[in-house]
Amino acid sequence: MPASRDTVDQRLHYVKQDGQAVFKFAVRKTEEICRRVLERNGLQPSDLDLFVSHQANRRIIQAAADRLALPDSKVIINLERFGNTTAATIPLALADAVQERRIKRGDLVLLTSVGAGFTVGAVLLRWSL
Repeated sequence: MPASRDTVDQRLHYVKQDGQAVFKFAVRKTEEICRRVLERNGLQPSDLDLFVSHQANRRIIQAAADRLALPDSKVIINLERFGNTTAATIPLALADAVQERRIKRGDLVLLTSVGAGFTVGAVLLRWSL
């Protein structure tokens, strides 16, 4: 819809989101993609040393970690420090993990994200630095 006085007055150019639906989708899909990656590699969530999720919402991260039965000690949350920096949330969380000495050579790390357009992804890696 091209912008006009009418469309602006009707607030038709604002992004709208059904927060509850997004939350449920993000938690469900985060758990699913994490389990799929772990199963493909013959692993269980308990084998993980660190879980690093996209830092969009603390409740989403904690709910997904709870569904995976991960203790807080294995979950990085730095949302309060940086906010949602979109594509930089996972690298910033990894940098914090390094600085806080919560990650070491050989650790099994699961990175995951749910993002715009309801895309989902996860990467399992062995930390080598």
